[in-house]
Amino acid sequence: MSSAEVWKTWEGRVVEGKFPLRKWLGGSDHSAVFLTERQGQGFEKAAIKLIPADAGDADRQLTRWRAAARLSHPNLIRIFETGRCGQTLLYAVMEYAEEDLSQILPQRALTPLEVADLLPPLLESLSYVHGKEFVHGRIRPSNVLAVGDRLKLSSDQISAAADARSIRTQRDAYDAPETAAGIIWPASDLWSVGATVVATLLQDVSFSQEGSQGDPGLPKTLPEPFRGIARECLRFDPKRRCSIADIVARLQPPGRSVPAEPAPAPVPRPSGSRGAIAVGVAVVVLVLGLIYFFANGKSGPSQPGASTQAAPEPVPAMAPAASVPKPAEAAKPAAKGQVVRQVLPEVSQSARNTITGKVKVVVRVDVDASGKVTEARLTSPGPSKYFAGQALKAAREWEFSVPEAAGQPEASAWSLGFRIGRKGTQVTAQRLRR
Repeated sequence: MSSAEVWKTWEGRVVEGKFPLRKWLGGSDHSAVFLTERQGQGFEKAAIKLIPADAGDADRQLTRWRAAARLSHPNLIRIFETGRCGQTLLYAVMEYAEEDLSQILPQRALTPLEVADLLPPLLESLSYVHGKEFVHGRIRPSNVLAVGDRLKLSSDQISAAADARSIRTQRDAYDAPETAAGIIWPASDLWSVGATVVATLLQDVSFSQEGSQGDPGLPKTLPEPFRGIARECLRFDPKRRCSIADIVARLQPPGRSVPAEPAPAPVPRPSGSRGAIAVGVAVVVLVLGLIYFFANGKSGPSQPGASTQAAPEPVPAMAPAASVPKPAEAAKPAAKGQVVRQVLPEVSQSARNTITGKVKVVVRVDVDASGKVTEARLTSPGPSKYFAGQALKAAREWEFSVPEAAGQPEASAWSLGFRIGRKGTQVTAQRLRR
């Protein structure tokens, strides 16, 4: 039997008397991943990975897993528990992911807009890993995963930078050249990021020609800024590869070639300051990106300030996208202090296809005494600038009937919760007590 057939016969067994192997999810000749469950508040889904306990390396592998389990980032898969399964296998129980990028790419390539949305959480988690003096060592589409509505990077291959080495005999285009000699550096992860970028847009990482200084050549059909990002990651010499900050800077206007929010009018600057400004922008963008992702989970707490509001006054949930009134129909009179016009975010189907579960975005709007929105701001932006931007844009178009106090119209504030999924968008509105 093939290794897959052998592993499937393990379904129904129990590891360490507490982790049932419910379903074989996949693996390789040397590992297998099963659906299991762990006891927390009730029983929750988890994934359990089994690998051979190689003589002389088992303790080292368990040490690596335990070190990775101590890392905590919203875009890293959590490791809950590790141990031995008899004398021949090791196991790691991890957060369960519904899907990974390698399952999507055989069906279609991602659009530039989708790749621009995918890269920030991947880079944030990798920046965190490197900042803790670890390396990942196995960045590739199969290790870019979806957990609920959040994108996460696998963590079971992570190891301390000082201890990292490659013992794999089978290598592919995602592995940096130096891994053939058993070397893994943070720069090795950047090579893998570049190869992953190429794969997402072309569904292929077989480089057809050689570039300069032995670097791989890239097809001219690869759109910017992703061609430039891949080119700077896929340098044969690790010292010449770009940094995470360089990639973040290339994703920002005017370097990016995918839609972005309009930037303010440029302020004239002396020509001699261009190089310093570019470096400054890269650093600021990286810092802001780190603050954004550390402070805001996909469905996590609101930004500072949101928790100081009084308890919201519930209002019946709005209808799903299919029944949203058209602008021409939306001006019908409503009860005082009610929604009279709602606008849903304009989200392309290609962007919806990348969602697993729901993307949650919450916007607070301030409404004047005429029922118009005067200000809209994000209180829970979710994981994606794209979805957050579309929700914010839609929220500004809402209209409300005017509440009254002592017979006089008064301003109001509302919390709009958007839930964006593959098949549509739902929204709820809650009036906030002022």
